[in-house]
Amino acid sequence: MDKLKLGMIGAGYIGQLGHLANFAQLSGCEVTALADLRPALREQVAGRHGIEHTYASHRELLENSDVDAVVVVTPRSQTYSVALDCLLAGKHVLTEKPMAVSVDEGEALVAAAAEQRVRYCVGYMKRYDAGVDEARRMLADPALIDALGPIRFARGHCYMGDSYCNAGGQIETGERAGYPDNYARVAPDWVPLQHRENYGSFINTYSHVTNLLRYLFGSQPTVEYTHLGSRESQLCVLRFGSFLASLETGRSSSRDWEEEVVLFFDHGKLTLKMPPALLRNTPARVELYTAGQEQQIVRPLCDWSWSFQNQARAFVSDVRENRPSRIDGADALEDLRLAEELWRRDLAK
Repeated sequence: MDKLKLGMIGAGYIGQLGHLANFAQLSGCEVTALADLRPALREQVAGRHGIEHTYASHRELLENSDVDAVVVVTPRSQTYSVALDCLLAGKHVLTEKPMAVSVDEGEALVAAAAEQRVRYCVGYMKRYDAGVDEARRMLADPALIDALGPIRFARGHCYMGDSYCNAGGQIETGERAGYPDNYARVAPDWVPLQHRENYGSFINTYSHVTNLLRYLFGSQPTVEYTHLGSRESQLCVLRFGSFLASLETGRSSSRDWEEEVVLFFDHGKLTLKMPPALLRNTPARVELYTAGQEQQIVRPLCDWSWSFQNQARAFVSDVRENRPSRIDGADALEDLRLAEELWRRDLAK
């Protein structure tokens, strides 16, 4: 494949700043098509980025045979239906997370991608963070792990805050998107009505934390304990083989972004402090404390980079070179499985 011909579905805030602006800069792809339900926004965004073809719906865009791949950035209630149409049309697909609102939907998307033999990715961009890469390098260093000893406990923490960092530059027209109301699920049907908004928020925000834990440890946890009743303060306990991990989630009004992963070893501690999503060119901060006779703290300096941009570059190169992706949809499905297990267990109490 020479250049990847890319279609963009959704021209909202994150669509413009987190995705389109990054793909438009890549030499390996050409953004040739844009679909959005808002006519003025659609045309103004296309004009800014030199996008040749615009469409009033994603189905019209999918009729363009020159489009190789699409990036889907729609409200999560619409992601499944739009992504499924794209996969069945034989397009490579990158969607925002969560991939869907239920395991049955996620399974249908993974099956469609396999049937059509196309690349299907879900935007857990934190897997492309340079600080996360550094933490994984440390965890794969036999000499370092021998000095630290086994992991005894892990802590995944996210109390939100401001992930937008006053980022600006997007085009706004004030138009309403007018999404169809015939498909607006935000949670599986078995979730009681009063808990569905909370469930939707959980998989939209905190699946980043479970996804990151699974990525660091390379395994799917089992569930030991859940307390998910309050959206402001939630606690779960997961087991990754020989050690437990706490999953602490909730909301705060902090101007900062409160998200970190901490690993406790016999002889040290590894801390990974995640940046806000739209804080450009700022990777996660990594701190390694080693105990013993010569105690020390190491804070490696990672190259300035932005996980959203790294993700866009990887998606293009993975499709062009037919390589496996670290954000493959089949892997993202495991976060939906875990979320459903957590909530089923909590609602059954």
